[in-house]
Amino acid sequence: MEKEISQAVIKRMPRYYRYLGELISDGVERISSNELSIRMKVTASQIRQDLNNFGGFGQQGYGYNVKFLHEEIGKILGLDKQHHIIIIGAGNLGQALANYVKFEERGFIIIGLFDINPAMKDIAVRGIQIRMVEELERFIKEHDVDIAALTLPKAKATEMAERVIDLGVHAIWNFAHVDLEVPDNVVVQNVHLSDSLMQLSYTLEKQKKEKVKK
Repeated sequence: MEKEISQAVIKRMPRYYRYLGELISDGVERISSNELSIRMKVTASQIRQDLNNFGGFGQQGYGYNVKFLHEEIGKILGLDKQHHIIIIGAGNLGQALANYVKFEERGFIIIGLFDINPAMKDIAVRGIQIRMVEELERFIKEHDVDIAALTLPKAKATEMAERVIDLGVHAIWNFAHVDLEVPDNVVVQNVHLSDSLMQLSYTLEKQKKEKVKK
């Protein structure tokens, strides 16, 4: 039986991948958990525990081979494969996602962009033609779609999620202001931008209060 990995560990893996990528760019070939901990502000024991969930990858007295570890974490995150994405909702956020070229460097290829506004039909965003949602069913049947990104108003998101799931899409990246509930065979990542901004606001206000006390 495959070991169950905690969500806390999974959330840290992309950060490891990013830092290791920076080390490769800097020409670093190997690094110890202590050195990595200083860069990442994570304890060395936490790093070792996290990586031991997947086999460890380090050698005592040597540390980690940066390129090898970067590649192995990439495999763990599924970045050694291509994932085809469609974006439903071609407003400002949808177009910003379509314009973000870093996705392709990670193997996430945006192959379709959809909207309900007829005025947007056939407009191209970084070479991706905006289609009408009426074309969604045919498009998904004709293309291998792995992920549907929803950049829609809250009122439309649940209905659209059900629609793409019925069409065979098993992963949803949801930017609408609603937590989607999906069947067990579908994965969903709810991204609430306002939540992170409110968390930032809380921390900012906390710091201000601490300064006043001093």
